[in-house]
Amino acid sequence: MSDVEHVVTQSRTSERGAATRSSLLAAAREVFVSKGFAEAGVTDVVARAEASVGSLYHHFSGKADLYFTLFEEFQARQSHRTKQAARAARADGESDPMRVFVAAARAYLDGCLEDRELAALFLRGDGPPGFDVVMRDRLRKWAQLNAALFEDEPALVVVITGALAAAVSEVVLSGERALAEDVLAIIGRIRPVTSATAASSG
Repeated sequence: MSDVEHVVTQSRTSERGAATRSSLLAAAREVFVSKGFAEAGVTDVVARAEASVGSLYHHFSGKADLYFTLFEEFQARQSHRTKQAARAARADGESDPMRVFVAAARAYLDGCLEDRELAALFLRGDGPPGFDVVMRDRLRKWAQLNAALFEDEPALVVVITGALAAAVSEVVLSGERALAEDVLAIIGRIRPVTSATAASSG
């Protein structure tokens, strides 16, 4: 086999592998959403994907790995979406950290509504062992990002992070876009205690 033929063969194998991986993830998503993680089986996933058990274990370590991968890919899309929204707000001349936060939060909620079935899957509490730890870690990192936006305002960070986390849950469960906007309008009016104190005494 020539070098060119070898490269072409490798490329085709890589493409087939990527297609199989995507097919398995899509199947896992459908099975987890319809049955729940606990009731879903590897055999359900491979049957839906029209793949083999061997191919699943070639790409993933098992059912939990599929679930965690779906979560990480969802969060990566959400992170990209929120960063773009924050950048766009700043590019439009927005300098108020709260308005930048609300723009990013709106993008996150929009993503949850667009991919509501998957977002609901992660909120149901029916995940693999250790998923609750991953969720807590994700919330902690999110709070750290908010802390960078609102310097020296730890109480404000706690309030808005908690409020938005609760809003995500309610909006995903209800599917109500109007509720999301109402929540964002309220969050947008929250101000640090120092600012409120200064305003009331001025």
